[in-house]
Amino acid sequence: MWKWEAEQAKSVVVIVHGAAEHHGRYKWLIEMFRLHGFHVVMGDLPGQGTTTRRKRGHIGSFDEYINEVADWIKAAQAFQLPIFLLGHSMGGLVVIRALQEKRLPVKGAILSSPCLGLVTYPSKGLDLLSKVLNHIAPSMLFDSGLSVEAATRNEEVREMDKNDSLYVTKVSVRWYRELVKAMQIASRKIHKISDIPLLLMQGGNDKIVDKVVVKEWFDKLPVSEKVYKEWNLLYHEIFNEPEREAVFLYAKAFLETQLQLQKTL
Repeated sequence: MWKWEAEQAKSVVVIVHGAAEHHGRYKWLIEMFRLHGFHVVMGDLPGQGTTTRRKRGHIGSFDEYINEVADWIKAAQAFQLPIFLLGHSMGGLVVIRALQEKRLPVKGAILSSPCLGLVTYPSKGLDLLSKVLNHIAPSMLFDSGLSVEAATRNEEVREMDKNDSLYVTKVSVRWYRELVKAMQIASRKIHKISDIPLLLMQGGNDKIVDKVVVKEWFDKLPVSEKVYKEWNLLYHEIFNEPEREAVFLYAKAFLETQLQLQKTL
């Protein structure tokens, strides 16, 4: 886990990255938040990036992610400032599940193309095989099926990803089964989510996450304040797209609005 400090900070943003990636892919976003008066706390989720506690691409339980993020939030509390969560893709799913299972000291959350359903799933045969292997060979690895071309239209980011040794290309059977289970629980326990202000931003041309499922989940979300924003032409990684400055400004406006509102309460 790392901390990036801003001068005269008004808040802290805890960022949770998505599947296969790591904190290093968020340099631009971290710097933007820092320059605009937000401390940033972020780490690499278990089995990804620079973490070495377990096999890359493998977890024993999705709860490992939830507990890790809870630790990051605990570290963010040291700043004694309002804390916000930002989760992208699988990181968005982690944020959702954390807000369902724990009462976290956060003032709001931003979900970026949260992984609540996939555009493409394995065939029925492979899905059945994964259920069997989950019991007899849970750490067996297979190709993740994720491609940089499907994630973003930004050629600069695509080129960096192709040469990124920390990018996870293979995931375990257990990891996949835990992801599927987490998506199912996120929908089943939708009424247990913490009632905090929430902004959900979705890529309109997402080729990884099923935006229809995401919008259906959002419409059922029983929180007092929620905002849905679809970026029509953008691919999955909205904070890496050529239009990312506009995406950042929208996110920043949400955070600053929440800070202003909380001052008046």
